[in-house]
Amino acid sequence: MNLVSTVLMIALVLSSVLALVSFWLPQLNPDTEKLSPYECGFDPLGSARLPFSLRFFLVAILFLLFDLEIALLLPLPWGDQLTTPTHTFYWATAVLALLTLGLAYEWTQGGLEWAE
Repeated sequence: MNLVSTVLMIALVLSSVLALVSFWLPQLNPDTEKLSPYECGFDPLGSARLPFSLRFFLVAILFLLFDLEIALLLPLPWGDQLTTPTHTFYWATAVLALLTLGLAYEWTQGGLEWAE
């Protein structure tokens, strides 16, 4: 019981100290851009019907796609402990090949060209 109370006391003291330090060390001169609700470069007070760059949207979608690929391949190192590790690596290779073909297609179609 002594170990549990010690760990709880350390956690309580550490979190209290960190909370107090965060109140004592605020940024004295906040930046107006950081205080705005949108940090993406759009004017939040203007019209909501402004034209939106489709290229920006496509690059964002590609980023999300390849970010999702990393999340899907994260458990791969533990796949060698399954009963059929070659089957797991086959599917991982198939996912990577499909994404590589999709990237090559986007590249040849000019979807990655930001400026024309």
